[in-house]
Amino acid sequence: MHRKDSGWSGRFAEPVADFVLRYTASVGFDQRLALADIIGSLAHATMLHRVGVLSSQDLADIERGMAQIRDEIERGAFNWQLALEDVHLNIEKRLTELVGDAGKRLHTGRSRNDQVATDVRLWLRGEIDLLTEGLRAVQGALVAQADTHAATIMPGFTHLQVAQPVTFGHHLLAYVEMFERDVERLRDARRRVNRLPLGAAALAGTTYPIDRAFVAQRLGFDGLCENSLDAVSDRDFAIEFCAAAALVMTHVSRLAEELVLWMSPRYGFIRLPDRFTTGSSIMPQKKNPDVPELARGKSGRVTGHLMSLLMLMKGQPLAYNKDNQEDKEPLFDTVDTLRDTLRAFAEMIPGIEVDAAAMRRAVLEGFATATDLADYLVKRGVPFRDAHEAAARAVRQAADRGCDLAELPLADLQSLAPNVSADVLDVLRIDGSVAARGHLGGTAPLQVQRQVAKWRERLAAR
Repeated sequence: MHRKDSGWSGRFAEPVADFVLRYTASVGFDQRLALADIIGSLAHATMLHRVGVLSSQDLADIERGMAQIRDEIERGAFNWQLALEDVHLNIEKRLTELVGDAGKRLHTGRSRNDQVATDVRLWLRGEIDLLTEGLRAVQGALVAQADTHAATIMPGFTHLQVAQPVTFGHHLLAYVEMFERDVERLRDARRRVNRLPLGAAALAGTTYPIDRAFVAQRLGFDGLCENSLDAVSDRDFAIEFCAAAALVMTHVSRLAEELVLWMSPRYGFIRLPDRFTTGSSIMPQKKNPDVPELARGKSGRVTGHLMSLLMLMKGQPLAYNKDNQEDKEPLFDTVDTLRDTLRAFAEMIPGIEVDAAAMRRAVLEGFATATDLADYLVKRGVPFRDAHEAAARAVRQAADRGCDLAELPLADLQSLAPNVSADVLDVLRIDGSVAARGHLGGTAPLQVQRQVAKWRERLAAR
């Protein structure tokens, strides 16, 4: 008994067990590579014709058949067969049905090993471009909110304790900076994704007179994978992408955590749009920040995929091994999760409503200008450690009286440090505190506005 529909039926005397077929098949998830597979196959066929391996008629038949297959896939009319294992054999089988022997000649000079590596790189290259656009959309939403709230004062925290006054716009621009690094990482990773493995064949290259540089140029690759063993077995590019994606999700998760905290009644800093929240099945008053919470949770999912790929590769000898089939589901899910998360945040952030009064009250609860008092004294000749101690005593007095530092009588402040004069009140008021930090990177409203203008220009140029 011979196997039916496989690419190697003559070698085996019995069919694959149904369970083994289900266990080893990848067509259920790798069919998303179909268009990349068609594009790569057409470039390969054109090259084979160019070097004299395929006739003009064979090339024309392949191009005609692939056009029909692409149409069937895009219309959802393609008949995916589990017995054919993967996207590559499904397309090749259908091509042979449509154009006969020309379809059988297409695989000349290549292997599924270099074919799948090429398909994944082609697909991932396009996804990186889309994800970069998604990051830009999130950055744009954050910049718009930062512009609106360039002068809205909130507490800056360390250890989740009130530390110093900052502006909400300045706080949001911190995430814009994080996401900019993410854009840079994705673009840098794309350069290593964009190298052509096709031509490595199974592992050793091929005896046919192929022109790999022509295929690379045809497919828009920046260069070639120059060792055939490495070309078919490397998955560094997928690991590197997932590492960059995990960092994006880590940054998203940090923002999500703050949105959850800020929305809670104990903070009351913001309100999220209703369409990004849910209620409770039992408590009618609840408005839960499900989207930020899920994003926070999904960050662990993406980091888990990175770990899966690292473990997948760590024990593999050269060259290709069936283990590598397991690279696709983590990679695909990472892309899907990141794409959907970025879309959710890009659409949610513009609808965030800020309670500026609640933010201001929170600043006044934490003696946030104590550092400003210490700095004031240092500028008047007091050694920093002595100034620090005087400011700490002022905080204790304010706490005992239940008032803010700016509300302490001038005489009391002078009793703690004789260098104090009436202008200290300008320093102790939170508006004065933030306005004083007008250097590059500072929280002053004027500096935030300058940064917003810079970011608007940068985002518009890309």
